[in-house]
Amino acid sequence: MTLATLSDVLRPALRDGYAVAGLVTLGWEDMRAYVAAAEAEGVPVILQAGPSCRKHTPLPVLGAMMRHLAEAASVPVVVHLDHGYTEAECREAIAAGFTSVMFDGSRLPLDENIARTAEIAAMAHAAGVSCEGEIGFVGYAGGEGSAGTDPEEAKRFARETGVDAMAISVGNTHLQRGGEGGLDEARIRAIEAVTEVPLVIHGGSGVPMAQRRALARGSRIAKFNIGTELRMAFGRELRAVLARDPDRFDRVAILSELHDPLVAAARDVLRGFKGD
Repeated sequence: MTLATLSDVLRPALRDGYAVAGLVTLGWEDMRAYVAAAEAEGVPVILQAGPSCRKHTPLPVLGAMMRHLAEAASVPVVVHLDHGYTEAECREAIAAGFTSVMFDGSRLPLDENIARTAEIAAMAHAAGVSCEGEIGFVGYAGGEGSAGTDPEEAKRFARETGVDAMAISVGNTHLQRGGEGGLDEARIRAIEAVTEVPLVIHGGSGVPMAQRRALARGSRIAKFNIGTELRMAFGRELRAVLARDPDRFDRVAILSELHDPLVAAARDVLRGFKGD
């Protein structure tokens, strides 16, 4: 059994100079492929259930699927709630067997974000579960803009919440389709100088691969969230399978052909975060 908490996988990553991928899942096919990719690369992986995934599938079902994969895996697998917006949602995830929850209070005033995140971190820790928080809103491509993390606010947030990992806003953006972005390394260094909590980058698909590699090896960023680029890979392969035979209709047969290409795409992502 290799079911792990977020702390279980981030502490060694920070110590040994690599990062762990938080892979955003939408269903069984990608969850299974991501665990297979992690096993092939010999690295831990964080399976993440975000808001769109939860809208489609109930948390207890997601928890059962992810735990089933984790318990049979040869590498550590974290079952993680991504962007939980309420205490009730985080509590439900813990009851459903998630080993890590992220409370996103980044849109709230600082004092309220700290207070609510601290309450949820305490609840999670009492249940033996890790907690990630966010300070500084991370925006969306074509949507809300980001509000960069202030290092002094990050220092206070880390100290007063007791989170196991802290997501920061340093030029990253959700839903970018390629590495067209680039993170503000000066801001990262300023945050690193005032806190020892493992740092998290949301919107990792928008970070150039070379910068991902460098920061995974030489910063306190221990977790990169990757969603869009793997969803794009899934979509490309699905269109290719259907184009080869437009009359196919059996979704199990169709989806089974996506497994190997999705494993290969996920392995490419995971290799970028390995240590030297």
